[in-house]
Amino acid sequence: MPTPTPIIGIIMGSDSDLAVMKAAAEILEQFKIPFELTVVSAHRTPLRMVDYATTAKERGLKVIIAGAGGAAHLPGMVASITTLPVIGVPIKSSNSIDGWDSVLSILQMPNGVPVATVALNAAKNAGILAAQILGTSDENIAAAIAHYKKEMNHEVSGKVANLKKDWNNGFDVS
Repeated sequence: MPTPTPIIGIIMGSDSDLAVMKAAAEILEQFKIPFELTVVSAHRTPLRMVDYATTAKERGLKVIIAGAGGAAHLPGMVASITTLPVIGVPIKSSNSIDGWDSVLSILQMPNGVPVATVALNAAKNAGILAAQILGTSDENIAAAIAHYKKEMNHEVSGKVANLKKDWNNGFDVS
């Protein structure tokens, strides 16, 4: 059975980032959104990065999620080359300064080169944001996101009910 054409690209600067970035892949699988996942290093394979970014749209991608640690240039460099939306995932890596270097490298893009930036190590949020972007023009994806949010609501309601057993408060009065 042929694999559906990926519409989201998940890239990372190193395979050591996979422990974080797989959360984006897992949520996209949950939403049944086809994606591709690979390593594209802005510093070690700059020509691969340029090739990836310049061919992404013609290959059918609609959003790119780019995770990087340390100096974290990958999301911004990709965003400077493509017209697709890029979501940056700052990663706290072994050479990181508590992740702040990655956060600021991705967050502080110059005007004209936007990168949507999620929290440190928040690849799952990047996957959800990518799905929400696609959901603006795809009712099936929008429905999957609505279902996901409804399930989160039910989960929290269950936690509230459990807490009320031992820790009732004025707000959660039955």
